Amino acid sequence: MFKTVMIVNKELPLGLIANTTAVLGISLGHLFPEIVGPDIEDADGQVHLGITNKTIPILSGEKEQIKTIRNQLLGDQDSGITVVDFSEVAQKCLDYDDYIRLLGNQASNDLEYLGICLFGPAKKVNKLSGNLGLLR
Repeated sequence: MFKTVMIVNKELPLGLIANTTAVLGISLGHLFPEIVGPDIEDADGQVHLGITNKTIPILSGEKEQIKTIRNQLLGDQDSGITVVDFSEVAQKCLDYDDYIRLLGNQASNDLEYLGICLFGPAKKVNKLSGNLGLLR
């Protein structure tokens, strides 16, 4: 069984938390379109576009915890966990070309993450994120 969680820096203002989860969700849906259910008609025949068919807990983390989890997974190619990250560099860019340019000139160790999304075997995802509470 696969599980998805998002871990977001709990110190961010509400607007950045919302933006971070939106960006992570769009990227995850692009990578794994099967997590989006089919369009559904209501009783009046109105179509409602498909939404995720998975529960996605939004967990609360500190920026160092987020970075540690991300770096730990990069060192474990056999984890089976996909990591989507959203950094301060990405958040500050006005377009994707700017993001490409700025990220290409940034050392990995210097990146600060607003959030990450993990998608993989439930047991492994739980092991990494089980000590984190829900973002409230």
